[in-house]
This record gives sequence, structure tokens and C-alpha cells, in this order.
Amino acid sequence: MIRLTDKEKETNHHENEQEKDIYEDNIIDEDLYEKFEDEELYELVQEAREKALERARIREEEKKSYRKLPRTFYWLIALFLMMNVLAFLPQTISIPAVEFIKTSAKLSKQENIKTYKKSVVVIETDGGSGTGFSINEQGDILTNYHVIEGYHKVTVAFPEKGLHVGEVVETYPEIDLALLRLEGDDTFPYLPLAEEFVLHEEEHIYFIGNPLRFTGIANEGKVLDYISVKKKPLPVVMMDAPVYRGNSGSPVINEDGLVIGVVYATLDHDEAGRVGLFIPIDYFDMYRK
Repeated sequence: MIRLTDKEKETNHHENEQEKDIYEDNIIDEDLYEKFEDEELYELVQEAREKALERARIREEEKKSYRKLPRTFYWLIALFLMMNVLAFLPQTISIPAVEFIKTSAKLSKQENIKTYKKSVVVIETDGGSGTGFSINEQGDILTNYHVIEGYHKVTVAFPEKGLHVGEVVETYPEIDLALLRLEGDDTFPYLPLAEEFVLHEEEHIYFIGNPLRFTGIANEGKVLDYISVKKKPLPVVMMDAPVYRGNSGSPVINEDGLVIGVVYATLDHDEAGRVGLFIPIDYFDMYRK
């Protein structure tokens, strides 16, 4: 049902009143009406009837022409559309990714995950998008350096606090971290940071991000071990978890609700297979000092 605003009602009422005034004036001024004899009226009716029949005949011919198209033609159209859809799907989602969507749906029912997700943001640039998260009520956003590289200002989208402009105020390319500061004086939900990262193998963790064009995807995994990688001055941490493109900048959260790291990459490990990599959170404090 369409509901009209008061202004629209008033406008419609005014238009109706105008139409009513015109109609009543015409009724009063009988000279505005043309009088027809019975024969003339009959001819007009016949003319209108013939026009109606002609329109009906044309519509029927169009229907017959439509029906003459072979059924194969419709199957070819359907096949073409299906092929286009299938060609697009690999760009959006892979079969293993279906599992992380199911997991996210399950985890998102938990109250702690609902709370964490409020602080996780989408970071948009002309070159793409990534993930970040608020670390204080002023809305300072921690993310990967490679997500915002080459930009001084980016768009930051909170799930419940809307769009904001984020200025890049600190960058640490060596450890692939960056800090954004939001314009304005609003207050924001945030995730507390752990004072330090202590490796506990098989520790259960959560992480939340925006992989494969999805947003606010919550997932879980377990901590594996440190690993040294090229171009990083300090070892990073491997985790057994489904990390995909767009997860860059996702917070890694322990069972106490503290951020212990920031996801930044994946790696094909000889023994562990495909793993996610995260930067221990204490590196952030270390470089700031």
C-alpha cells in the first residue's frame, strides 16, 4: 500500500479541487458540450468498435508471432544466461568459501561476536577495499598499510555508525600497519588491544573482516606458530583459518575479547598447508615508541 505524505495529500487535494471546479464549470456551461443526433452517435460507436477490433487483431497476430519462435530459442537464451552467471561466480565466491559463510552465520548469533562486529569497518579506496577496526572511542582505526598505501584520506564504513572520512595519520610499512583518524567528534564502539601477544599453540581465535566482497564475516581458527617471512623484520604468526582477499586488516581476537593480532596475508606452508598470517599486536606498540 502506498502512503502519501501530508504535503502530497494537500497537493492532490488541491489538484482534485481544481479538476472538480473545471468539471462543475463545464456542467454549468452547456454550450461547451457538442450535441449528437442518434445516427451520428451510432457511427461514432461503430468507429470506436472497429478500432477496438483492429487493436485486438494486431495483439493476436503479435502473440502468434511470439509463439512461432522455436522452443530451442528459449533454451539457448537460458543457457547463455546461465553461462554468464557461472562465469561471474568464481570472481565472487569459491566453493570452500561457502563454509565460511555458514560459519559466520552461526557465530554471529553469539552475543560476543555481535559486539565485536560493531567495531569492524570497511575501508574503501579507489583501488579496492579492505578491513580495519576501531581501537578507541574516538574511532582511531587500525588496518594494514597495504590497504591504504598511496592515500591520505579514505572512506570508513561502520556497520551501525555509517560512513566517515578517515585520515591516514601513522604508517608502519615494515610491519604492514597503519592508523587512521576519523574526522568529527563522534564516539565509536571499539575493540580493546591485548598488552602483548603470547604464543599458545592451538589457541582458539576469532577474526572478523570483509572477504570476497562480503562484509562483516565472522570466522574462527587456531594459532599455529611463528614464522619468518621475506621483507618482514620480525616473525609473524600462522593461524589455521579461512582467510581470503579482503580480510587484510581483520582483527584477531582471543577468547577474552582482546585483539592479539592483525591479519595481513596468506601462505602456502609445506606442512600446515594454506594458512593465514597475522601481525602480533605488540608490534604496533613497539613501532609507535
